[in-house]
Amino acid sequence: MSARFSLTSLVLLLALLFTGAAQAVKPDEVLRDPALEARARVLSEGLRCMVCQNQSIDESDADLARDLRVLVRQRLVAGDTDQQVMDYIVSRYGEFVLLKPRFSLRNALLWSTPVLLLLAGGLFIVLNARSRRPASDSTLSAEEKAALDKMLSD
Repeated sequence: MSARFSLTSLVLLLALLFTGAAQAVKPDEVLRDPALEARARVLSEGLRCMVCQNQSIDESDADLARDLRVLVRQRLVAGDTDQQVMDYIVSRYGEFVLLKPRFSLRNALLWSTPVLLLLAGGLFIVLNARSRRPASDSTLSAEEKAALDKMLSD
C-alpha cells in the first residue's frame, strides 16, 4: 500500500511539473494569419486580466480577458504595430493592465520610496545617537583632585 501510494504521488507530481500554462484562447478568437496570431499571443501574454489580476489575458477565462484578446486581434488586423496596440490598451485601461509596467519617473519614485524611507530613518537614528553622546571627560584641576583625594581617604 505504501509503495503504491508513493508511486501514485510521484506520477502526480511529475504530471504537475510538466504541465504547461493553460491557454484560454477560444478557437473562434484565433486569427487565420499565423504571423498575426503569433503577435497577438505575445501581446496578450504581457497584458493583465483585470478580473484575475495574477494571470495574463491569454491564460484567463474571464469575459473581460476575452474582450481584451479580441480587441488586441482587431487592432492587429487593422494594421496597428505592437506598440500602437499596447498604447491603445494602456490609454483605455491604465498602466495596471501591463504585467510588466513601463519605466517612468512615477514608477521609479514608487519603487524607490521604501529604500529612501529606510535611508532617511537610518540617517535620523545616526544623527540622533550622535547628539546624545555625553560630553567628553575634562581633566580635573589640582583643587578638584585634592578635594576628591580628601573625600576618598576619609
